[in-house]
Amino acid sequence: MLYSKNKIALVDCNSFYVSCERLFNPSIIKKPVVVLSSNDGCVISRSTEAKALGIKMGEPYFKVERIVKENDVKIFSTNFALYGDMSRRVMKTLKQFSPQMEIYSIDEAFLDLTSVKNENLLEHGREIRKTILKWTGIPTSIGIATTKTLSKAANYIAKKEKSGVIDLVNSKQIDKLLSEIKINDVWGVGRQLTKFYIRNGINTAYDLKKIHNGWIKKNTNVFGSRTAMELRGFPCISLEPHEEKRKSCCVSRSFGRKVTKLEELSEAITAHCLNAAEKIRLDKQTVKKITVFIRTSPFQNKKKYYANSKNIDLAIRTNDSIELVKQALIALRIIYKKEYKYQKAGIIFSDLKDINSYDKNLFSIIRNEKKREKLMKAIDYTNAKYGRHSLSIAHAGLKKAWISKRQHYSKIDTSCFKFLPTVRAI
Repeated sequence: MLYSKNKIALVDCNSFYVSCERLFNPSIIKKPVVVLSSNDGCVISRSTEAKALGIKMGEPYFKVERIVKENDVKIFSTNFALYGDMSRRVMKTLKQFSPQMEIYSIDEAFLDLTSVKNENLLEHGREIRKTILKWTGIPTSIGIATTKTLSKAANYIAKKEKSGVIDLVNSKQIDKLLSEIKINDVWGVGRQLTKFYIRNGINTAYDLKKIHNGWIKKNTNVFGSRTAMELRGFPCISLEPHEEKRKSCCVSRSFGRKVTKLEELSEAITAHCLNAAEKIRLDKQTVKKITVFIRTSPFQNKKKYYANSKNIDLAIRTNDSIELVKQALIALRIIYKKEYKYQKAGIIFSDLKDINSYDKNLFSIIRNEKKREKLMKAIDYTNAKYGRHSLSIAHAGLKKAWISKRQHYSKIDTSCFKFLPTVRAI
């Protein structure tokens, strides 16, 4: 059997959200810690100590509250501004080690290590891990293999090893290691496919690897076949170093409490619109279509349920926050109805295109776009330097009583001087 000459590393940040919180709060290192989702609903990140207590990923907080109280588990609400900034620092550090890199998620990236000699792969992986920890403070696990699926499997094993690095390129025990990985932990195998495989006696990654390819093609789909081939060492999923720009942008949140007033809904839509506009400006994009949506809780009395949305097709493409908020509020007023208790609101920007993909026109001159562009740049620069919402629009409100519930919010802000570590002379 001929194996690929590719060498791919998957670098994954360990319990990323927890690690970010620990970075600015050393007192919780080696203690059980969990981070909760929006409105403090479910567990979305756990420390090793929290996992040992039996706290499961995605479990509603009310179900684990007893375990939390009895074991003094530290609880944190999400702080996506912090996590996003730390992710950017990690990814920037990783670029030092490979010219070809695919950012897979906020805490994962694939690196092309083909130029590294086989005998140096393990040491190279250790150097990557050591550098990330030193430069950012974030612990990582690294799996190195000949395909992306195998590097995912290697990373799964690396998380359980003290060294934090596993090299399957030079390993003679690949089959033994794959036999230790349950089929539901194989990258690309979802819940329904897991049930199907188990019914047919495929319980581990090794079982899937050795199954006949004809059976895989007949009983699953092309993705199932790709996964099996990758486990055998044949690359079917290529590295994608050039990240495509988003085609749409959605920002939405459930409210911390039910909202009835149009004024509060307007504040929420304005805040979401400003957030989305900042995102597309960062990607140097403009938007042509806006969708505003609101809804009540689907779990309350059905007679009281209401959900609606409104599309606005802009005459001219833009990424101007002021113009976008103006159009979004027009859409909101059309779909808003009194006497309903709203649970969620959001905005979607679609038909996004590069800022240079269209020519200026007569209306651009009339609207004095150059001055608006300078204003948007000034707002983005100020908010990046002094923290999000340092400069905002009055429609976004100040009190924000509707905001998602975050009772355990750490309030850490990497753009704020007071969060810099203090060094005391002895």
